[in-house]
Amino acid sequence: MRHTLSVLVENKFGVLTRIAGMFSGRGFNIDTLNVGPTMDPATSRMTIVVRGDDAVLEQVTKQLRKLVDVIELQDFSDDQSVDRELVLLRVCVAPETRGEVMQICDIFRAKIIDVQRHNLSIEVTGDDSKISKFIFLMEPFGISDLTRTGKIALARKAD
Repeated sequence: MRHTLSVLVENKFGVLTRIAGMFSGRGFNIDTLNVGPTMDPATSRMTIVVRGDDAVLEQVTKQLRKLVDVIELQDFSDDQSVDRELVLLRVCVAPETRGEVMQICDIFRAKIIDVQRHNLSIEVTGDDSKISKFIFLMEPFGISDLTRTGKIALARKAD
């Protein structure tokens, strides 16, 4: 099972190293990791996706809460947050397949960000299922390069 953790940390040198070291030292694998600034320049937000059962999640959260640099920790379940991922990929195209690739991009609201004679560079954002389906549909054309940001998430707040 995949768990998404949102961790507010102090924006100081070495925090990322300490958190990654905690995972590595205890044998936990990080599936995806994103770090970025918040509205407060003294803090950063880490979005960490980790795989494991509830026991693994409990251990990870306990260990994270012990770290001095961690200010706040949230474990998001599906209905508690909104999440997105950004993917950039390069797809091989021939004159006879260019139109089909462009049509799939339109359906998925993906943006073609660079056009070359034999390939298109595409940007697509969405949740994990949308991203997976888009990549699946692009594979037959030949994906020559791909990079993913990993998940970022934001808590839902009731009005």
